[in-house]
Amino acid sequence: MTTMATAIGEPVENGTAVAHAARIEHVSKSFPAPGAPGGRQLVLDDISIDVAPGEFVTLLGASGCGKSTLLNLVAGLDRPSAGGITTDGRPALMFQEHALFPWLTAGKNIELALRLRGVAKPERRGTAEELLELVRLRGAYGKRVHELSGGMRQRVALARALAQDSRLLLMDEPFAALDAITRDVLHDELTRVWTETGLSVLFVTHNVREAVRLAQRVVLLSSRPGRIAREWTIGIPQPRRIEDTAVADLSVEITEELRREIRRHGRH
Repeated sequence: MTTMATAIGEPVENGTAVAHAARIEHVSKSFPAPGAPGGRQLVLDDISIDVAPGEFVTLLGASGCGKSTLLNLVAGLDRPSAGGITTDGRPALMFQEHALFPWLTAGKNIELALRLRGVAKPERRGTAEELLELVRLRGAYGKRVHELSGGMRQRVALARALAQDSRLLLMDEPFAALDAITRDVLHDELTRVWTETGLSVLFVTHNVREAVRLAQRVVLLSSRPGRIAREWTIGIPQPRRIEDTAVADLSVEITEELRREIRRHGRH
């Protein structure tokens, strides 16, 4: 079941305000086991997470722990084997690869999302330009994908996700392929956009410092099968810098916990 949002952005369910943008309740997911006819491989095991309206939550864990699988379940791209997921409307999803259509301009990529949302044609260009301005790409409406840098492409992808008018933004390692300086700049931009829009964000990463810099809460998943190993509430005021002492100190603590999880499951 999904819920609707009021005009001022407060989620409602059956006329009553709800306390979550996403609710993941005892979710497990298994897939057919390779080389074992009829066998199943458990990827996620009994995951429960609530994301509050306007909250920024990061899913952190080693490669293969099921972070992206969980995000796909929340997005509705797959169904859990057990448990349930509810969201405040249909989530918007942003991937590591920008997934822009190269034959369209930056603006037309955004307009496509607006058209699919049902926005009338006369309104699309103006809305697309407003979204490009929000991600600080004013004047890029007519640029083709090949004319944009990697960071600019991800900004367009973010604007296209925002064009879906969702209250919940799902992000699957969107900055992993970028160089350190560009990633740092986009951390600032994402924090600003999140603050200005009041969106809820569920962000997947394996980069501990990225998780600490961005999130209000970090959820650490164990190695496969993914289970919630530990959570941290981040009390460091925004804006944060990747090199801030408080960010670095907490990153060391979380990294040590992640290493323990990897060793516990025999992964190197």
